[in-house]
Amino acid sequence: MEALTKRSIQLLKMLHEKGRLVSLYSVNVKQSDLAKELGISRQALNLHLKKLKSLNYVRTGRGFIDITEKGLNALGLSSAPTFILIKVSPGKRSEVYKKIREINVQKAFRVAGDVDAILIVERNSLNEVLKLLSEIEGIKDTRSYVSIEPIK
Repeated sequence: MEALTKRSIQLLKMLHEKGRLVSLYSVNVKQSDLAKELGISRQALNLHLKKLKSLNYVRTGRGFIDITEKGLNALGLSSAPTFILIKVSPGKRSEVYKKIREINVQKAFRVAGDVDAILIVERNSLNEVLKLLSEIEGIKDTRSYVSIEPIK
């Protein structure tokens, strides 16, 4: 496997940050804007994207760039999410939800049922998120579930 350059890793990280999770990260951004943010020419950006595409780290098309599972793995990430189910003390819900908004997670949902909230986090940030949650007054219980693979 060919090693990625520092610039290629920087580009993958930027695409990841600008992307949204579908079953991969997809970015709708002008290449000229990406090149400007990286401090390189559009032509240099194209060379990096072609390399990433040939190595199957990204898919490109008219108006989009997708980071593939292989690209996510190169960043130490995965498209297979980890779920944290949270029970909250009834009188503390609004305070807890406000603090959850400050934590870096992919998605956070307030739900009805046996739990009060469900967070979707990157597998490699699970311990960090659980530590932050343990410091929030009003969280009674957390349960974590790491996905193995998609069924559908």
